[in-house]
Amino acid sequence: MLLGAYDPATLGYQCQEFFVSGTARSYASETEADYTTRIVVLTPAESNGTAIVEWLNVSGGIDAPAVWFMAHREIARAGYAYVGVSAQRVGVEGGFSLLGNMSLKTINPQRYSPLSHPGDAYSYDIYSQIGRLIRAQLDPEFVLAVGESQSALFLTTYVNAVDPLARVYDGFLVHSRFGPAAPLDGGTVLEPEDVTAFPVAQFRPDLRVPLINVITETDLVGGVLPGYHLARQPDNDWLRTWEIPGTAHADNYTIQVAPIDTGSAPRDDIVAAYAPTNMLMGQQLAHCINFAPQHHYVVQAAIAQLHNWVRTGRPAPAAPPMTLSETDPPRFVLDENGLARGGVRTPWVDVPIAKTSGIGSEESLMSTLFGSGERFDTATLGRLYPAGSADYLPRFTRALDQAIEAGFIVPADRPEILELAAATFRE
Repeated sequence: MLLGAYDPATLGYQCQEFFVSGTARSYASETEADYTTRIVVLTPAESNGTAIVEWLNVSGGIDAPAVWFMAHREIARAGYAYVGVSAQRVGVEGGFSLLGNMSLKTINPQRYSPLSHPGDAYSYDIYSQIGRLIRAQLDPEFVLAVGESQSALFLTTYVNAVDPLARVYDGFLVHSRFGPAAPLDGGTVLEPEDVTAFPVAQFRPDLRVPLINVITETDLVGGVLPGYHLARQPDNDWLRTWEIPGTAHADNYTIQVAPIDTGSAPRDDIVAAYAPTNMLMGQQLAHCINFAPQHHYVVQAAIAQLHNWVRTGRPAPAAPPMTLSETDPPRFVLDENGLARGGVRTPWVDVPIAKTSGIGSEESLMSTLFGSGERFDTATLGRLYPAGSADYLPRFTRALDQAIEAGFIVPADRPEILELAAATFRE
């Protein structure tokens, strides 16, 4: 499992890999099949008593810990145990993906020769069995299920069809899902001929445990798959949906900042990694990809709020939806600075120095997912902040404190965010 360019020990974790065998059932066909899969377990020196179990993302042909990438700083400092699960066949055996075959058996045939995955129809029960195993072996007080993008589509189906029966997890973070849900019978959600075949799916109205649903602009209006706007539903006693303006499905943090963000990396290195770039995985684009920081920080808050909700029974804060036009397809209703209205408010959209969006070009599938970003020119900055940083930083600080008070930014992130704001503002 790719954890980043750093050793997890730098975050205070012990990292162990285990093979897990069993017999899983398919909820679609009621058949059974034997499996041997892989889990990676990170245990902190001081645990907070909760384990996070991530359904690893295989869209790129490799087991990618997408939620760990985005929120590892909060996971580490709060003392969660973390478990990455090779839940799907592509991550183990190979198969269709967006970036090629980097499955476990491909990258190390000898090491992973004992693994055997019978197919994604059995992945839901495998994920349940891993959750039970973690309860038995680590003895946590709570176990949280998390997954991003394709994994979020599978978790949506898990929540709707499996959780009422399995009753394994105490809460769910469904991160960056589109409108459809994954099929229960193991069919793919990525191959071109299938992307429109699956119906839009809301979460079941009678959820059993808390669920926070985090949605970026890209997810909301779609492109790769039908957008989440088709599956929107009101919050209820167990559901909170956070739609984040100015964000893309993936961004600079995903590919440039996360691999060096240990919490002790030099601030200049972090600022440089956030800098706008039009290079994406070797492809030069006609625009910069999304470089907004709020996706990372709001997902960290979602982890903290979900844990607090599960632990105390106090619901996570609610946020209004982003504002969409009534056109078909819908478009974002923008403010005077070109940023989306509504949703989870953060200082990067309320006191902006750039226009960032979840809408990318169609130069490639990946560029669609990485959105776009453009810094304001000098004239625009001068209009917004006539006294330069003397205007910008106090206003940014007030907006940040409002986001913290609302529960959408973790208080521990405040000093770092203010340092980044000061370092990235151009007079």
